[in-house]
Amino acid sequence: MDRSTEEAQTKEMDIRSLSSSHHHSQSERYIHKVGVPPKQNLFKEFRETLKETFFADDPLRPFKDRSRSQKFILGIQTIFPIFEWGRKYNLKKLRGDLIAGLTIASLCIPQDIGYAKLANLDPQYGLYSSFVPPLIYAFMGSSRDIAIGPVAVVSLLLGTMLQNELDPINEKAQYQRLAFTATFFAGITQVTLGFFRLGFLIDFLSHAAIVGFMGGAAVTIALQQLKGFLGIKKFTKKSDIISVMHSVVASAHHGWNWQTIAIGASFLSFLLFAKFIGKKNKKFFWVPAIAPLISVILSTFFVYITRADKQGVQIVKNIKKGINPSSVNEIYFSGDYLLKGFRIGVVAGMIGLTEAIAIGRTFAAMKDYQLDGNKEMVALGAMNVVGSMTSCYVATGSFSRSAVNFMAGCETAVSNIIMSCVVFLTLEFITPLFKYTPNAILASIIINAVIGLIDIGAATLLWKIDKFDFVACMGAFFGVVFSSVEIGLLIAVF
Repeated sequence: MDRSTEEAQTKEMDIRSLSSSHHHSQSERYIHKVGVPPKQNLFKEFRETLKETFFADDPLRPFKDRSRSQKFILGIQTIFPIFEWGRKYNLKKLRGDLIAGLTIASLCIPQDIGYAKLANLDPQYGLYSSFVPPLIYAFMGSSRDIAIGPVAVVSLLLGTMLQNELDPINEKAQYQRLAFTATFFAGITQVTLGFFRLGFLIDFLSHAAIVGFMGGAAVTIALQQLKGFLGIKKFTKKSDIISVMHSVVASAHHGWNWQTIAIGASFLSFLLFAKFIGKKNKKFFWVPAIAPLISVILSTFFVYITRADKQGVQIVKNIKKGINPSSVNEIYFSGDYLLKGFRIGVVAGMIGLTEAIAIGRTFAAMKDYQLDGNKEMVALGAMNVVGSMTSCYVATGSFSRSAVNFMAGCETAVSNIIMSCVVFLTLEFITPLFKYTPNAILASIIINAVIGLIDIGAATLLWKIDKFDFVACMGAFFGVVFSSVEIGLLIAVF
């Protein structure tokens, strides 16, 4: 092979390698290129967004490719989860639920009587609200740990808003009717939010705002209890701190009753000590749980044998005996009070939902199980709708009772059924024994219960993490304390 031929072959090989390297570099350049997605029309994009918002979990998926009978059973289990988990129920679970149910019943009975007074209703209405709603929730709810009944914040909110419309003493019958109407619409609001999968609306109440609102409500509730704690007869109807403190100071010379103060202070010290023991050692969780009932029994016995009620110590007096009478005919479905009941009910329903969902999610995360927020809303709404027709006022998940329920080793919602049965027995046989229970004890129990709603640690954390969130928190807090619950709530939302 001559030199010129060799050079030609070398050049040809170089050209080939150059072209192949050029082709390879071109393929490398375009290998990661992503194509532009086809342009969707506005309607299709809107439909996909709606589907992602409301049906991300595809709730109808389990019903696909099933027979009619299977679909019917699945439908029943969807509405009433008790028929699903109830098949696996056993004696071991019953033991845990029985202990938990009896423990929360001992806590709820004295609390219910106090919370009813907070809502300006007769004591039996608090007990009614811990009888019917927990039964409905046990069948329809998906949380294993929530304990249902009246709560301090909703009771205060309801009492304040209803009081702005009607006098609870001079217009007692209309006041009670408006309370049942508000409860009915609170339930309708909750069912609607759950059925149409609008649970995300609750997220407008941010964590920071809830911390501030709950703290402010706790301070307001504690201040309201000074009436019973000090034995004051004439007390302001306003809830802001300035009006309350002015009323307390004005009645200092002639309005305070030293026997009442002695009873209230001694038993509040006992309740706080019991709470301290429970926090110090988790094994003694039952001590703060039964302390309120022990306080009620001891103080009632003391007042009865000393006849301290003759010395100016205010007592509960008669609690109506028997189970819930029907209140279907008492709900306003027309007239001026219909819209007022609707407005109050929507606000109370939203706050009740926020509290219950927060509690449910907390304990579900601790026990590692799923909680369906929309099902919870439907369950809570259904129990309030039925409750409004059976002389109950707005019930929801209670922080203090749910924590006791959890620590007592509850396994399922059967603990709510046990609690409900104990309340039923109390209404049927025991209510006359509460006649001599001093109001100071109920005030002490409520003060002890709401102290836990003031979360200083969470507020401090907000200050460290996000100053704007801290401002929102403090805005809601001061709005409730210095103005009213409604103003604090509005600040929380905004």
